[in-house]
Amino acid sequence: MTASDDRSYAGAGAAPTESRVLTLDGDDIHVCPDGPRDAPALLLIHGSASSTRSWTPMVPLLTPTHRVIRIDLLGHGRSAKPTGSSYAISDQARRTGAALDLIGVRRAVIVGHSSGGAVATALAEARPDLVTALALINTGPGLDALITQESAAPALAQWPPTDEQLHHMASAGFSPVGHRIPEELLEELLDDVRGMTYHSFTSTMLSTRAYLEQRALPDRLAVLGKPLLVLFGEDDRRWRSSSASDYLAVPGAVVELLPGLGHSPLLEDPPRTAAALLAFAATQAAR
Repeated sequence: MTASDDRSYAGAGAAPTESRVLTLDGDDIHVCPDGPRDAPALLLIHGSASSTRSWTPMVPLLTPTHRVIRIDLLGHGRSAKPTGSSYAISDQARRTGAALDLIGVRRAVIVGHSSGGAVATALAEARPDLVTALALINTGPGLDALITQESAAPALAQWPPTDEQLHHMASAGFSPVGHRIPEELLEELLDDVRGMTYHSFTSTMLSTRAYLEQRALPDRLAVLGKPLLVLFGEDDRRWRSSSASDYLAVPGAVVELLPGLGHSPLLEDPPRTAAALLAFAATQAAR
């Protein structure tokens, strides 16, 4: 495992950030640490077909009090997109834990958006020593909560997707009457999809499905004994927001529905999302 520095990367409207490329099992994994090195750590894990840039609006809201680490999972963003490596949720979690080890993070609150919440859960299963608590944002608890849609994956002959297909795919990620996403940031997020290979795109989708088929997230989390916050935009068009109540099976879980927001509260209303995360993180620091 090796690491290199690259401070040139930042998302739209973001301040310059430290950017590092770590070599794990022969594949490059891109991470962005921000904020004071001695502050409590927050690890932010993006969802499928996204990247570290999906968290860009949140970073300046979190770094005054926390060290914020973002990671591009294998197949996404600036990380490698190999055909011969595993995209299984357990392997994504293993690499994530190894990345934290390399940059010297020993304990962290793990935050996952959408399928990133599955990776966060798998990390807590594999590395309970590393995970202080978990916060899941619009992460469906099981496949029965999935809202049936047209296939999100264009046929192989159509890859990469057309601009029209991309905008159609992205539309379900936000409330139809919610907050406007800055156009520049939206285009960067669409570029993240354009930058994926068909193999990495479909493999990550199938891996999430397989992980949920094996066992629903509330069942996995209930036996871990980790504090849990669940945030869910009420207008989610990918997962039924009513399914958030399934997480109440986890002892002590806090579930908060966010009216007026869709599948991506971190982009639709960063201040409200950050406030909830910071309040939760503060309770963990006081434990």
